[in-house]
Amino acid sequence: MYLKNLPHKTVERLSQYRRALLLTLSKEKTHVFSHEIALMLHITPVQVRRDLMLIGYSGNLRKGYDIKELIELIGRIVDTEKGQRVAVIGLGNLGKAFISYFKGKRNKLTIIAAFDVNPEKINRGFDGVTVYHINSLVEVVKKHNISIGIITVPADQAPDIAEALVEAGVKGILNYSPKPLNVPPYVYLEEYDMITSLEKVAFFAKKNDERFK
Repeated sequence: MYLKNLPHKTVERLSQYRRALLLTLSKEKTHVFSHEIALMLHITPVQVRRDLMLIGYSGNLRKGYDIKELIELIGRIVDTEKGQRVAVIGLGNLGKAFISYFKGKRNKLTIIAAFDVNPEKINRGFDGVTVYHINSLVEVVKKHNISIGIITVPADQAPDIAEALVEAGVKGILNYSPKPLNVPPYVYLEEYDMITSLEKVAFFAKKNDERFK
């Protein structure tokens, strides 16, 4: 199942719902209500119901949503049937942390390659992922049919890396560098700015500090 016009924020929340549902399932529950999901994600039950209505799913009034059924449905929407291969560009602390954390988390998304310039890291494995020299990026991405690139390099290197990923044929880029990127419209770009996120938290922390004095 693929819902072409699903809003980006809804797709983001579906991923969060699945993570929350997997945790709930591990507690041997079989059903869950919208207000329980909402509580775990700090959103409203109305938002949960609205998102699930968009994907054509409704629960039982007495029992709530069937957890296994909903996990499977979200998987059919968010994942691809064959799965997708991912590369991490930049094997510094952030790149290493990403590979280690993500390992085994999703069976339809697999990090199969990493790229760096440090000769001590190249042609070795890190947590089961082969590390290549950055100069071989286009060749390796094409050879292994990698469709997603995660950029964790310094800001000044990010535009060239993005250009190489586009040339290699990736369809999605997750940018962790502080440099905003420009990519063609057929490549989906998600950018995560740590400083902006931290400043946002700082603003609301300041606001709450003033409010609750």
